Amino acid sequence: MDLCAVVLSSWSSSLLLPLLLLFLSANDVTSAAAAPLKFGINYGQIGNNLPHPTQVSGLLQSLSVNRVKLYDADPAVLAAFAGTGVEFIVGNEDLRNLTDARKARAWVEQHVQPFLPATRITCVTVGNEVLSGKDTVAMQSLLPAMQSVHQALVDLGLAGQVNVSTAHSVNILASSYPPSAGAFQEDLAQYIQPLLNFHAEIGSPFLINAYPFFAYKASPGSVSLPYVLFEPNPGVRDPNTNLTYDNMLYAQIDAVYAAMKAMGHADITVRISETGWPSKGDADEVGATLQNAAAYNGNLMKRIAAGQGTPLKPDVPVDVFVFALFNEDMKPGPVSERNYGLFYPNGTPVYNVGFDRASLSPSPTTSTSSSSSKPTVINKVLNFISL
Repeated sequence: MDLCAVVLSSWSSSLLLPLLLLFLSANDVTSAAAAPLKFGINYGQIGNNLPHPTQVSGLLQSLSVNRVKLYDADPAVLAAFAGTGVEFIVGNEDLRNLTDARKARAWVEQHVQPFLPATRITCVTVGNEVLSGKDTVAMQSLLPAMQSVHQALVDLGLAGQVNVSTAHSVNILASSYPPSAGAFQEDLAQYIQPLLNFHAEIGSPFLINAYPFFAYKASPGSVSLPYVLFEPNPGVRDPNTNLTYDNMLYAQIDAVYAAMKAMGHADITVRISETGWPSKGDADEVGATLQNAAAYNGNLMKRIAAGQGTPLKPDVPVDVFVFALFNEDMKPGPVSERNYGLFYPNGTPVYNVGFDRASLSPSPTTSTSSSSSKPTVINKVLNFISL
């Protein structure tokens, strides 16, 4: 074994047990480590102190995490995961260029095709939370851009391997309570209806970024902390369906299903492209603590590992990308924005689960903030998605 392999093995192995203990009901750590974990993770790179992608590849393989979501198509990351079997979602937010069929094809030829099949790219996300912004040109460009990328994949013979979607903030809902009354914002219907038709046509999922943390932060006096943290609570009954919800995330998912059904679509799967909880925040960011972050992510992962579905769709396991792999020190905004990571950049788990401090071994090069990972999750309202 060469020196690089020894370094990667040492670093990644030192992180395996803490993360598995945190995220799984640890009745059998050995068997849990052997099986692929049923969640994915968002790998953002807005930091100047992050480990080299080769080290990250070794870590995630040792953890049996087999799905990763990027915010761009970083060639260093995609090359580092070649031959690992890890599935990737890659992103492109350049809607203006992607609406041009020739430019969309050129991008796929440069950023997707060369890495296949060695690196398993399964989806391209076009834009991110476009419909939650105020840029009407971007809103109008979203579907044409998605269609151009899909057509490029078809023309290159890649559509059987790579799908196309886009991620939305849960804030595109005008109503989410009760879940059965879920409805999209009326002024967005002109964009969402054709988007849903496109998803149904190509068989791609509807992606939602959902953060119950924001609901609790905004109204801690009226939002139950156990309800948002997946902890024991009486639950909330939907009077229209008599279904009882014991957590906010599942209620949000079913509200999206209801909103799509109201637009004539019961043929599209909802998946969570981002969710998480910050371990630290500003003084006014109520609930942003280590304990709550560990509870939210840990309880969610136990449910994911059990294959649990929502009350409306109990036989459809909830599919989640956790946000995020590392704390990212160059993200703007409040303190919470830089503290969603499961790990510090030096390889230490953020949540203290009673193990010795893990350290990051030297890396081949220094990773920088080259990714277009979204600068803030304030606009966002994370099972790596199998697409």
